[in-house]
Amino acid sequence: MAQYKINVDEEVLHGLFHQDEGLARLLTSVVNQVLEVQVTEQLKAAPYERSEDRQGYRNGTLPRQLTTRVGTLTLRVPRLRNGAFSTDLFFRYQRSEQALVLALMEMVVNGVSTRKVTQMTEELCGTEFSKSTVSNLCKQLDPLVSAWNGRSLRGQRDPFLLVDAWVVKVRERGRVRSKSVMLGIGVNEEGYREILGLMVGDSESEASWTAFFTWLKSRDLRGLDLVVSDDHRGLVNAVRRSFQGCSWQRCQTHLMRNLLDATPKALQAELKERVRAVLDAPDLKTARLLRDQVLEDFEKKAGKAMRVLENGFDDVTAVLALPKPYRKRLRTTNGVERLNQEIRRRERVIRIFPNEESVVRLISAVLMEMDEKWSTGHRYLSMETYSRWRAEQEKGEKQEKTFQLLP
Repeated sequence: MAQYKINVDEEVLHGLFHQDEGLARLLTSVVNQVLEVQVTEQLKAAPYERSEDRQGYRNGTLPRQLTTRVGTLTLRVPRLRNGAFSTDLFFRYQRSEQALVLALMEMVVNGVSTRKVTQMTEELCGTEFSKSTVSNLCKQLDPLVSAWNGRSLRGQRDPFLLVDAWVVKVRERGRVRSKSVMLGIGVNEEGYREILGLMVGDSESEASWTAFFTWLKSRDLRGLDLVVSDDHRGLVNAVRRSFQGCSWQRCQTHLMRNLLDATPKALQAELKERVRAVLDAPDLKTARLLRDQVLEDFEKKAGKAMRVLENGFDDVTAVLALPKPYRKRLRTTNGVERLNQEIRRRERVIRIFPNEESVVRLISAVLMEMDEKWSTGHRYLSMETYSRWRAEQEKGEKQEKTFQLLP
Protein backbone atom coordinates (compact mmCIF):
# COMPACT_ATOMS: atom_id res chain seq x y z
CA MET A 1 0.00 0.00 0.00
CA ALA A 2 1.40 3.40 -0.99
CA GLN A 3 2.23 5.89 1.75
CA TYR A 4 2.03 9.65 1.19
CA LYS A 5 3.40 12.56 3.16
CA ILE A 6 0.55 15.02 3.72
CA ASN A 7 0.91 18.65 4.82
CA VAL A 8 -2.04 20.35 6.52
CA ASP A 9 -2.34 24.12 6.25
CA GLU A 10 -2.84 25.87 9.58
CA GLU A 11 -5.92 27.68 8.28
CA VAL A 12 -7.50 24.38 7.16
CA LEU A 13 -6.70 22.75 10.49
CA HIS A 14 -8.22 25.69 12.37
CA GLY A 15 -11.36 25.47 10.24
CA LEU A 16 -11.77 21.81 11.15
CA PHE A 17 -12.89 22.83 14.63
CA HIS A 18 -14.57 26.16 13.88
CA GLN A 19 -16.39 25.77 10.54
CA ASP A 20 -19.24 23.52 9.45
CA GLU A 21 -17.44 22.62 6.23
CA GLY A 22 -14.08 22.19 7.97
CA LEU A 23 -13.91 18.41 7.48
CA ALA A 24 -14.69 18.74 3.77
CA ARG A 25 -11.93 21.34 3.35
CA LEU A 26 -9.46 19.09 5.14
CA LEU A 27 -10.41 16.08 3.00
CA THR A 28 -10.15 18.22 -0.16
CA SER A 29 -6.63 19.31 0.80
CA VAL A 30 -5.56 15.73 1.51
CA VAL A 31 -7.00 14.26 -1.72
CA ASN A 32 -5.50 17.05 -3.85
CA GLN A 33 -2.09 16.35 -2.37
CA VAL A 34 -2.50 12.63 -3.08
CA LEU A 35 -3.42 13.39 -6.70
CA GLU A 36 -0.33 15.57 -7.06
CA VAL A 37 1.91 12.81 -5.70
CA GLN A 38 0.30 10.26 -8.01
CA VAL A 39 0.87 12.38 -11.13
CA THR A 40 4.48 12.82 -10.06
CA GLU A 41 4.80 9.03 -9.77
CA GLN A 42 3.22 8.56 -13.20
CA LEU A 43 5.48 11.12 -14.90
CA LYS A 44 8.51 10.11 -12.79
CA ALA A 45 9.33 13.80 -12.34
CA ALA A 46 8.27 16.63 -10.03
CA PRO A 47 7.09 20.00 -11.41
CA TYR A 48 9.90 21.78 -13.30
CA GLU A 49 12.27 18.88 -12.58
CA ARG A 50 14.69 17.93 -15.35
CA SER A 51 15.05 14.19 -15.53
CA GLU A 52 15.99 11.62 -18.18
CA ASP A 53 13.29 9.34 -16.76
CA ARG A 54 10.47 11.86 -17.31
CA GLN A 55 7.44 10.23 -19.01
CA GLY A 56 5.53 13.38 -19.95
CA TYR A 57 4.53 16.90 -18.98
CA ARG A 58 1.78 18.48 -16.90
CA ASN A 59 -0.91 20.54 -18.54
CA GLY A 60 -2.67 22.22 -15.63
CA THR A 61 -5.60 20.79 -13.70
CA LEU A 62 -9.27 20.12 -14.27
CA PRO A 63 -11.78 20.88 -11.48
CA ARG A 64 -13.93 17.94 -10.54
CA GLN A 65 -16.61 17.67 -7.87
CA LEU A 66 -16.75 14.53 -5.76
CA THR A 67 -19.77 13.91 -3.52
CA THR A 68 -18.99 12.36 -0.13
CA ARG A 69 -20.69 12.04 3.25
CA VAL A 70 -18.83 15.10 4.55
CA GLY A 71 -19.86 17.29 1.63
CA THR A 72 -18.92 18.02 -1.97
CA LEU A 73 -15.18 18.17 -2.61
CA THR A 74 -13.80 20.31 -5.43
CA LEU A 75 -10.66 18.53 -6.56
CA ARG A 76 -7.86 19.60 -8.90
CA VAL A 77 -7.44 16.59 -11.18
CA PRO A 78 -4.10 16.81 -13.06
CA ARG A 79 -4.02 16.96 -16.87
CA LEU A 80 -1.15 15.75 -19.05
CA ARG A 81 0.00 16.88 -22.48
CA ASN A 82 0.70 13.49 -23.96
CA GLY A 83 -1.90 11.27 -22.31
CA ALA A 84 -4.53 10.86 -19.62
CA PHE A 85 -3.80 10.92 -15.92
CA SER A 86 -4.90 7.59 -14.43
CA THR A 87 -5.94 6.99 -10.82
CA ASP A 88 -8.20 4.46 -9.15
CA LEU A 89 -8.77 6.79 -6.20
CA PHE A 90 -12.35 7.65 -7.13
CA PHE A 91 -13.62 4.24 -8.23
CA ARG A 92 -11.82 2.00 -5.75
CA TYR A 93 -12.88 3.84 -2.62
CA GLN A 94 -16.31 5.10 -3.63
CA ARG A 95 -18.13 2.05 -5.01
CA SER A 96 -19.99 1.23 -1.80
CA GLU A 97 -20.64 4.92 -1.11
CA GLN A 98 -22.04 5.39 -4.59
CA ALA A 99 -24.24 2.31 -4.25
CA LEU A 100 -25.65 3.48 -0.93
CA VAL A 101 -26.45 6.95 -2.25
CA LEU A 102 -27.91 5.46 -5.43
CA ALA A 103 -30.28 3.20 -3.51
CA LEU A 104 -31.45 6.18 -1.47
CA MET A 105 -31.94 8.25 -4.60
CA GLU A 106 -34.03 5.52 -6.21
CA MET A 107 -36.33 5.56 -3.22
CA VAL A 108 -36.84 9.30 -3.56
CA VAL A 109 -37.40 9.22 -7.32
CA ASN A 110 -39.87 6.31 -7.15
CA GLY A 111 -41.90 8.00 -4.43
CA VAL A 112 -41.50 5.26 -1.82
CA SER A 113 -39.27 7.12 0.63
CA THR A 114 -40.10 8.61 4.00
CA ARG A 115 -39.28 12.17 5.02
CA LYS A 116 -36.35 10.86 7.03
CA VAL A 117 -34.85 9.14 3.98
CA THR A 118 -35.33 12.29 1.90
CA GLN A 119 -33.51 14.35 4.49
CA MET A 120 -30.75 11.75 4.68
CA THR A 121 -30.29 11.82 0.91
CA GLU A 122 -29.94 15.60 0.88
CA GLU A 123 -27.52 15.44 3.80
CA LEU A 124 -25.35 12.80 2.14
CA CYS A 125 -25.34 14.34 -1.31
CA GLY A 126 -26.06 18.01 -0.77
CA THR A 127 -28.40 18.21 -3.76
CA GLU A 128 -31.57 16.85 -5.33
CA PHE A 129 -31.52 14.13 -7.98
CA SER A 130 -33.46 13.71 -11.18
CA LYS A 131 -34.33 10.46 -12.93
CA SER A 132 -31.67 11.11 -15.56
CA THR A 133 -29.03 11.48 -12.85
CA VAL A 134 -30.02 8.17 -11.30
CA SER A 135 -30.03 6.50 -14.73
CA ASN A 136 -26.52 7.77 -15.51
CA LEU A 137 -25.16 6.56 -12.19
CA CYS A 138 -26.74 3.14 -12.76
CA LYS A 139 -25.04 2.90 -16.14
CA GLN A 140 -21.67 3.57 -14.51
CA LEU A 141 -21.99 1.13 -11.60
CA ASP A 142 -24.13 -1.74 -12.89
CA PRO A 143 -21.66 -3.07 -15.52
CA LEU A 144 -18.89 -3.24 -12.89
CA VAL A 145 -21.15 -5.07 -10.45
CA SER A 146 -22.47 -7.50 -13.08
CA ALA A 147 -19.01 -8.29 -14.41
CA TRP A 148 -17.64 -8.96 -10.93
CA ASN A 149 -20.58 -11.03 -9.70
CA GLY A 150 -20.69 -13.14 -12.86
CA ARG A 151 -16.93 -13.48 -13.42
CA SER A 152 -15.41 -16.82 -14.34
CA LEU A 153 -13.90 -18.74 -11.44
CA ARG A 154 -11.22 -19.94 -13.88
CA GLY A 155 -11.58 -23.59 -12.99
CA GLN A 156 -9.71 -23.01 -9.74
CA ARG A 157 -10.06 -25.50 -6.92
CA ASP A 158 -11.91 -24.20 -3.89
CA PRO A 159 -11.77 -27.01 -1.30
CA PHE A 160 -13.93 -25.14 1.21
CA LEU A 161 -17.21 -23.28 0.68
CA LEU A 162 -19.09 -21.30 3.33
CA VAL A 163 -22.65 -20.28 2.48
CA ASP A 164 -25.30 -18.24 4.22
CA ALA A 165 -28.39 -16.20 3.43
CA TRP A 166 -30.36 -13.36 4.91
CA VAL A 167 -33.70 -11.72 4.18
CA VAL A 168 -34.23 -8.22 2.79
CA LYS A 169 -37.39 -6.31 1.95
CA VAL A 170 -37.93 -5.34 -1.68
CA ARG A 171 -40.70 -3.33 -3.30
CA GLU A 172 -42.10 -5.36 -6.19
CA ARG A 173 -45.23 -4.69 -8.24
CA GLY A 174 -46.51 -2.19 -5.71
CA ARG A 175 -46.02 -4.47 -2.69
CA VAL A 176 -43.25 -5.03 -0.17
CA ARG A 177 -41.95 -8.60 -0.41
CA SER A 178 -39.27 -10.56 1.45
CA LYS A 179 -36.37 -11.81 -0.65
CA SER A 180 -33.43 -14.05 0.27
CA VAL A 181 -29.89 -13.00 -0.57
CA MET A 182 -27.68 -16.10 -0.94
CA LEU A 183 -23.93 -15.68 -0.54
CA GLY A 184 -21.00 -18.03 -1.15
CA ILE A 185 -17.43 -17.61 0.16
CA GLY A 186 -14.70 -19.95 -1.01
CA VAL A 187 -11.26 -20.73 0.38
CA ASN A 188 -8.97 -21.52 -2.55
CA GLU A 189 -5.92 -23.77 -2.81
CA GLU A 190 -3.64 -20.91 -1.82
CA GLY A 191 -5.58 -20.36 1.40
CA TYR A 192 -7.17 -17.01 0.50
CA ARG A 193 -10.85 -16.31 1.00
CA GLU A 194 -12.78 -15.22 -2.06
CA ILE A 195 -16.35 -14.02 -2.37
CA LEU A 196 -17.70 -16.22 -5.16
CA GLY A 197 -20.97 -14.39 -5.70
CA LEU A 198 -24.46 -13.56 -4.51
CA MET A 199 -27.92 -14.25 -5.85
CA VAL A 200 -31.36 -12.93 -4.90
CA GLY A 201 -34.09 -15.57 -4.62
CA ASP A 202 -37.72 -15.71 -3.58
CA SER A 203 -36.93 -17.83 -0.51
CA GLU A 204 -34.35 -20.15 1.06
CA SER A 205 -35.99 -23.11 -0.63
CA GLU A 206 -34.17 -26.11 -2.04
CA ALA A 207 -34.95 -24.84 -5.54
CA SER A 208 -33.37 -21.43 -4.84
CA TRP A 209 -30.22 -22.93 -3.33
CA THR A 210 -29.94 -25.48 -6.15
CA ALA A 211 -30.12 -22.63 -8.66
CA PHE A 212 -27.39 -20.79 -6.74
CA PHE A 213 -25.07 -23.81 -6.66
CA THR A 214 -25.75 -24.58 -10.33
CA TRP A 215 -24.80 -20.98 -11.13
CA LEU A 216 -21.50 -21.34 -9.23
CA LYS A 217 -20.68 -24.56 -11.07
CA SER A 218 -21.53 -22.97 -14.42
CA ARG A 219 -18.83 -20.40 -13.63
CA ASP A 220 -16.33 -23.27 -13.26
CA LEU A 221 -16.22 -23.85 -9.51
CA ARG A 222 -14.25 -27.06 -8.89
CA GLY A 223 -12.53 -29.21 -6.29
CA LEU A 224 -15.04 -28.72 -3.49
CA ASP A 225 -14.41 -30.90 -0.43
CA LEU A 226 -16.41 -29.35 2.43
CA VAL A 227 -19.46 -27.06 2.61
CA VAL A 228 -20.19 -25.19 5.85
CA SER A 229 -23.65 -23.80 6.56
CA ASP A 230 -26.52 -23.73 9.02
CA ASP A 231 -29.13 -26.48 9.19
CA HIS A 232 -31.75 -25.02 6.87
CA ARG A 233 -33.41 -28.02 5.23
CA GLY A 234 -33.64 -26.54 1.75
CA LEU A 235 -29.98 -25.56 1.85
CA VAL A 236 -28.80 -28.95 3.13
CA ASN A 237 -30.81 -30.86 0.50
CA ALA A 238 -29.43 -28.61 -2.25
CA VAL A 239 -25.85 -29.20 -1.05
CA ARG A 240 -26.29 -32.96 -1.12
CA ARG A 241 -27.93 -32.83 -4.54
CA SER A 242 -25.46 -30.38 -6.12
CA PHE A 243 -22.16 -31.54 -4.57
CA GLN A 244 -22.35 -35.30 -4.32
CA GLY A 245 -19.31 -36.79 -2.62
CA CYS A 246 -18.69 -33.56 -0.73
CA SER A 247 -18.91 -33.38 3.09
CA TRP A 248 -21.32 -31.03 4.83
CA GLN A 249 -20.35 -29.35 8.10
CA ARG A 250 -23.23 -28.03 10.17
CA CYS A 251 -22.37 -24.73 11.87
CA GLN A 252 -21.53 -25.54 15.50
CA THR A 253 -22.70 -22.12 16.68
CA HIS A 254 -26.16 -22.74 15.25
CA LEU A 255 -26.30 -26.24 16.75
CA MET A 256 -25.34 -24.91 20.19
CA ARG A 257 -28.04 -22.25 19.93
CA ASN A 258 -30.68 -24.84 18.99
CA LEU A 259 -29.54 -27.17 21.77
CA LEU A 260 -29.68 -24.49 24.48
CA ASP A 261 -33.12 -23.38 23.31
CA ALA A 262 -34.30 -26.92 24.08
CA THR A 263 -32.55 -27.03 27.48
CA PRO A 264 -34.09 -26.00 30.84
CA LYS A 265 -32.52 -22.70 31.89
CA ALA A 266 -31.02 -24.14 35.08
CA LEU A 267 -29.00 -26.65 33.05
CA GLN A 268 -27.85 -24.43 30.17
CA ALA A 269 -24.46 -23.37 31.57
CA GLU A 270 -23.43 -26.90 32.56
CA LEU A 271 -24.66 -28.50 29.36
CA LYS A 272 -22.99 -25.85 27.20
CA GLU A 273 -19.62 -26.65 28.80
CA ARG A 274 -20.07 -30.39 28.33
CA VAL A 275 -21.13 -30.11 24.69
CA ARG A 276 -18.29 -27.69 23.99
CA ALA A 277 -15.89 -30.42 25.16
CA VAL A 278 -17.50 -32.81 22.67
CA LEU A 279 -17.04 -30.39 19.79
CA ASP A 280 -13.43 -29.62 20.81
CA ALA A 281 -12.46 -33.31 20.93
CA PRO A 282 -9.14 -34.19 19.23
CA ASP A 283 -10.70 -36.93 17.11
CA LEU A 284 -14.04 -38.48 16.21
CA LYS A 285 -13.60 -41.48 18.53
CA THR A 286 -13.10 -39.25 21.56
CA ALA A 287 -16.02 -37.06 20.50
CA ARG A 288 -18.33 -40.09 20.40
CA LEU A 289 -17.25 -41.19 23.87
CA LEU A 290 -17.88 -37.72 25.32
CA ARG A 291 -21.21 -37.50 23.51
CA ASP A 292 -22.36 -40.81 24.95
CA GLN A 293 -21.50 -39.59 28.45
CA VAL A 294 -23.49 -36.40 27.92
CA LEU A 295 -26.46 -38.35 26.59
CA GLU A 296 -26.38 -40.63 29.61
CA ASP A 297 -26.08 -37.79 32.15
CA PHE A 298 -28.76 -35.49 30.67
CA GLU A 299 -31.25 -37.85 29.02
CA LYS A 300 -33.77 -37.61 31.88
CA LYS A 301 -33.17 -33.94 32.70
CA ALA A 302 -33.06 -32.52 29.15
CA GLY A 303 -34.41 -35.16 26.78
CA LYS A 304 -35.35 -32.73 24.01
CA ALA A 305 -31.88 -31.22 23.97
CA MET A 306 -30.30 -34.67 23.85
CA ARG A 307 -32.28 -35.49 20.71
CA VAL A 308 -30.91 -32.29 19.11
CA LEU A 309 -27.37 -33.38 19.99
CA GLU A 310 -27.82 -36.98 18.87
CA ASN A 311 -29.48 -36.11 15.56
CA GLY A 312 -26.95 -33.43 14.68
CA PHE A 313 -23.77 -35.11 15.96
CA ASP A 314 -22.50 -36.61 12.68
CA ASP A 315 -23.00 -33.41 10.70
CA VAL A 316 -21.59 -31.08 13.34
CA THR A 317 -18.39 -33.14 13.71
CA ALA A 318 -17.65 -33.60 9.99
CA VAL A 319 -14.77 -31.15 10.36
CA LEU A 320 -12.94 -33.59 12.66
CA ALA A 321 -11.98 -35.59 9.57
CA LEU A 322 -9.74 -32.70 8.48
CA PRO A 323 -6.26 -31.99 9.89
CA LYS A 324 -6.39 -30.04 13.15
CA PRO A 325 -5.20 -26.63 11.78
CA TYR A 326 -8.37 -26.32 9.66
CA ARG A 327 -11.04 -27.23 12.17
CA LYS A 328 -11.44 -24.00 14.11
CA ARG A 329 -12.18 -21.78 11.13
CA LEU A 330 -14.30 -24.30 9.25
CA ARG A 331 -16.57 -25.48 12.06
CA THR A 332 -18.85 -22.42 12.00
CA THR A 333 -20.16 -19.78 9.60
CA ASN A 334 -19.06 -16.99 11.95
CA GLY A 335 -16.73 -15.57 9.30
CA VAL A 336 -19.67 -15.18 6.91
CA GLU A 337 -21.87 -13.66 9.57
CA ARG A 338 -19.29 -10.99 10.40
CA LEU A 339 -19.44 -10.03 6.74
CA ASN A 340 -23.23 -10.01 6.97
CA GLN A 341 -23.01 -7.48 9.78
CA GLU A 342 -21.17 -5.07 7.48
CA ILE A 343 -23.91 -5.48 4.90
CA ARG A 344 -26.69 -5.16 7.48
CA ARG A 345 -25.21 -1.89 8.69
CA ARG A 346 -25.87 -0.39 5.26
CA GLU A 347 -29.09 -2.31 4.60
CA ARG A 348 -30.71 -0.89 7.75
CA VAL A 349 -30.34 2.59 6.25
CA ILE A 350 -32.29 1.54 3.16
CA ARG A 351 -34.96 -0.51 5.02
CA ILE A 352 -36.95 -1.31 1.85
CA PHE A 353 -35.12 -1.62 -1.46
CA PRO A 354 -36.93 -0.16 -4.48
CA ASN A 355 -36.13 -3.22 -6.65
CA GLU A 356 -33.94 -6.32 -6.87
CA GLU A 357 -31.32 -4.50 -8.94
CA SER A 358 -30.64 -2.08 -6.08
CA VAL A 359 -30.14 -5.05 -3.71
CA VAL A 360 -27.48 -6.58 -5.94
CA ARG A 361 -25.91 -3.18 -6.61
CA LEU A 362 -25.46 -2.14 -2.99
CA ILE A 363 -24.44 -5.51 -1.56
CA SER A 364 -22.11 -6.34 -4.46
CA ALA A 365 -20.33 -3.00 -4.10
CA VAL A 366 -19.65 -3.73 -0.42
CA LEU A 367 -18.52 -7.29 -1.22
CA MET A 368 -16.19 -6.12 -4.00
CA GLU A 369 -14.28 -3.94 -1.55
CA MET A 370 -14.11 -6.76 1.00
CA ASP A 371 -12.94 -9.20 -1.68
CA GLU A 372 -10.09 -6.84 -2.61
CA LYS A 373 -8.96 -6.67 1.01
CA TRP A 374 -9.02 -10.46 1.36
CA SER A 375 -7.11 -11.10 -1.86
CA THR A 376 -4.32 -8.67 -0.93
CA GLY A 377 -4.22 -9.34 2.82
CA HIS A 378 -3.08 -12.23 4.97
CA ARG A 379 -3.88 -15.80 4.00
CA TYR A 380 -6.91 -17.18 5.80
CA LEU A 381 -5.48 -20.71 5.97
CA SER A 382 -2.11 -22.29 5.20
CA MET A 383 -2.95 -25.07 2.76
CA GLU A 384 0.30 -27.06 2.69
CA THR A 385 -0.84 -29.52 5.38
CA TYR A 386 -4.22 -29.95 3.69
CA SER A 387 -2.60 -30.65 0.31
CA ARG A 388 -0.41 -33.42 1.78
CA TRP A 389 -3.36 -34.86 3.70
CA ARG A 390 -5.57 -34.80 0.61
CA ALA A 391 -2.90 -36.52 -1.49
CA GLU A 392 -2.63 -39.29 1.10
CA GLN A 393 -6.41 -39.66 1.15
CA GLU A 394 -6.59 -40.01 -2.64
CA LYS A 395 -3.71 -42.48 -2.63
CA GLY A 396 -5.48 -44.61 -0.02
CA GLU A 397 -8.74 -44.52 -2.01
CA LYS A 398 -6.93 -45.73 -5.16
CA GLN A 399 -5.26 -48.58 -3.28
CA GLU A 400 -8.60 -49.61 -1.78
CA LYS A 401 -10.26 -49.68 -5.22
CA THR A 402 -7.37 -51.71 -6.62
CA PHE A 403 -7.65 -54.20 -3.78
CA GLN A 404 -11.40 -54.56 -4.38
CA LEU A 405 -10.82 -55.33 -8.06
CA LEU A 406 -8.32 -58.10 -7.34
CA PRO A 407 -9.75 -61.65 -7.70
